[in-house]
This record gives sequence, C-alpha cells and structure tokens, in this order.
Amino acid sequence: MSTKAPDLEWLEGDVPRAGAFDDTYFSRAGGLAETRHVFLAGNRLPERFTARARFTIAEFGFGTGLNFLTTLAALRPLETAPALTFLSFEMFPMSVDQLARALSAFPELGDLAEQLLGNWAPQPGWNCLTVADARLLLGIGDARELISSINAAHKENILQAPPLDPVDAWYLDGFSPSKNPELWDLDLLKTAAALTAPDGTLATYTAAGWVRRNLEAAGFEIEKVPGFAGKREMVVGVKTQV
Repeated sequence: MSTKAPDLEWLEGDVPRAGAFDDTYFSRAGGLAETRHVFLAGNRLPERFTARARFTIAEFGFGTGLNFLTTLAALRPLETAPALTFLSFEMFPMSVDQLARALSAFPELGDLAEQLLGNWAPQPGWNCLTVADARLLLGIGDARELISSINAAHKENILQAPPLDPVDAWYLDGFSPSKNPELWDLDLLKTAAALTAPDGTLATYTAAGWVRRNLEAAGFEIEKVPGFAGKREMVVGVKTQV
C-alpha cells in the first residue's frame, strides 16, 4: 500500500492549504513565530529541556514538519541538550517536492530541512528517522489506530528503537476541529493522556469549547491563554494527577 500525498493549493508566500480540510498548514502571519508561540512557549520549552537526559514530544499532524524542525532549532543553543524523541502522526504525508516547497519559506531552518528531506520516504505504518541526532517516530495512517499500536511496535522491534518514554509535551496541531474532528476525538485524547508523563503538558492553537471539554475529560487540566497574531485565545494544559 502506498501513501497518498495531499492535494494542495499554494497561497502567497508558499503557504500550503489543504483543500480537503479547507485549512492552511501554518499561519499566514508567520508559521515559525506561530510554532514558537503556541507549541514551544505553550509547553514551556526550551526551559523544560534543562537538566533532562531524555525528552519526548508527541503531536497529531506532522504536516510540513515545521513543529519538529523548530523544536530541533530550539535545542541547538543548549550546552547540554536532552536526547529527543518526537512522535508524530500523519494521514496524508506530503511528497518530497511538496515538503521542500513548504519548508523553503523558513530559510532559518534550511540545514535541518535538508536533513529531513534527505530521509523523507514515509511508508504506511511506522517509520523511524534520525534528524540532527533526534529520533522521529512517524506514524503514517489513522492516528486513532496507530496510537494504540505504538507499544506493540516497540515490543515486536518494528521500529528498531528503544521503548517509548512517557510523553513530556503534546503539540495538538490537527487541522481546525470543525474540519477535522477525528483528531480531537475523546477516545484518541484519552489514549494520548495514558501515554503522558505525570507532569506532561499540552498546547494547541484552538480554544473550541468542545475540544476543551474533551481534553478535560481525557485527564488534562486546561487553561486558556492569549493566542498568536491577533487570535484571542489558545489552550495549554497539564496532565491531571491521579
């Protein structure tokens, strides 16, 4: 079975828009700044990397890889950076040409983008890539099915990698909940919470009421904070102690 690349429309500034979800992959006001505001600052990164030997981040929606590469760039100035595992899910992975065009909008990430592109040949199921010494575990397919198989994949050595540590931070970056409700499904979020460390956090650009309620029901304490580029609110959270 082969992967299906998304049908894209390219907006000014080489911003990719997915017609199937009527949404862009990153903000037209600045994708890099958006990622830093929503996902890094929202999860108190890079300060939480300090004094950690390992750190695990997970996200729903790999998209252009911008969140992954921005995280790698945030590790670079650290004297002692933790070994990073980045777990991500994507239903429709971009072709290498699509990915290259999208990432060309971020010359600051150029060398990291080149490393990702040089390894980019995703296949359905689990893929294990190494970029800038970080381990990228990329699940191609329906996240609701793949997430429940991650531990089994490790046990069967499908990923040829050590078992997954509890997730320290979640980037919840699926398309708009109104266009792609599957990635904000309560059962999926409950599974995500079960994989999360006791002090694990999350951040997402959306503040939709039903998403907040699902996150709380899944086991996260939720707070609304100022959003990016004029967006009034976004959401951050921490796993509820049980």
